[in-house]
Amino acid sequence: MADIFEKAFSYTTVKEIKATGYYPYFIALDGHEGAEAVYRGRRLLMFGSNNYLGLTTHPKVREAAIEAIRRYGTSCTGSRFLNGTLLMHEQLEHELAEWVGKPAALVFSTGYQVNLGTISALVGRRDYAVLDKDDHASILDGTQLALGGMKRFRHNDVADLDRVLGKLPADAGKLVIVDGLFSMEGDIAPLPEMIPVVQQHGARLMVDDAHAMGVLGGGRGTAARFGVTDEVDLIMSTFSKSFASLGGFVAGDADVISYIKHTGRSIIFSASIPPSNAAAALAALDVMRSEPERVQQVNANADYMRGELRRLGFDTGNSCTPVIPIIIGDDQLCFVVWRHLFDAGLFVNPVISPGVPPGRALLRTSYMATHTKEHMDRALAIYEQVGKAFGLIK
Repeated sequence: MADIFEKAFSYTTVKEIKATGYYPYFIALDGHEGAEAVYRGRRLLMFGSNNYLGLTTHPKVREAAIEAIRRYGTSCTGSRFLNGTLLMHEQLEHELAEWVGKPAALVFSTGYQVNLGTISALVGRRDYAVLDKDDHASILDGTQLALGGMKRFRHNDVADLDRVLGKLPADAGKLVIVDGLFSMEGDIAPLPEMIPVVQQHGARLMVDDAHAMGVLGGGRGTAARFGVTDEVDLIMSTFSKSFASLGGFVAGDADVISYIKHTGRSIIFSASIPPSNAAAALAALDVMRSEPERVQQVNANADYMRGELRRLGFDTGNSCTPVIPIIIGDDQLCFVVWRHLFDAGLFVNPVISPGVPPGRALLRTSYMATHTKEHMDRALAIYEQVGKAFGLIK
């Protein structure tokens, strides 16, 4: 008889990689202080975090979370649908909707669940979700949970989007979903060129701004960067990056948000985010409003690092944001280079297929508003030393 666990018993890849000393995942840190981290008593420069504005250690954000625990305890112990909604959740939704320029917003327990619940609620039978081939896994998973069909178009290729939409039935509902800022290579969706095509085919447009919120458009996201907020139907984001918390939200027309609120399975059947997380997100949003220089600084830091990495000769792809890839190509070489950077005191993220296309293995590096010039120059010295040692640069 077949044993369903056989696939697990025969899965030896991780054991083999660990035996080589180049296993790069699930690294248990002693501590994490924003721009730096501690691993087994050794300090590392942190260039592998999504803490873009550096708010996880901001005094206002920390104190807001602590005060919420004092007042409300550690959990709401129920779903938003039943007993898990506080006035704080509704306040957060109101302020987020105002921040991104939409009439209404809905807070979920994680950003991943936003995409699961929103897409599966909207894309019903005879409907289609149309995805960029580089969209985040949560978008793909939300589409697979939906009852409708799925089509994909070449990354940031507006002509191919037009072709794909043109082949769909005219009477079918269509939801085009793209990342605003693509999380692996740091490029941006060309929304101004996409919108006329989407509208021509009677489709709707949803933008995943998990990595763009707090970074682009003065912190308000990709649509704000391009001045097309009114033409984007749904904007989602997560709290686990610039908002220094855990959770997520989707914003759009009030009737659409209400529909998702009452039909999205991932909000109905999940516990609500704890008061401390809601309070932290509210405080982070307040800091974004009161300290706009943080958004300016994270982009200035990214511009500096991108320019210097390219000057050294690294291939950084089409990045124009604080997510800057260093393209390696070969999977094994990617792990080896990662290990030498790590041993030299630099924390970055190695990414291989299926996170990126085969043959395009890369080191995902990301930058924060709280990185100092000294942090960045130390990192550049390490990049240069290791890059030359492995022939990535001359």
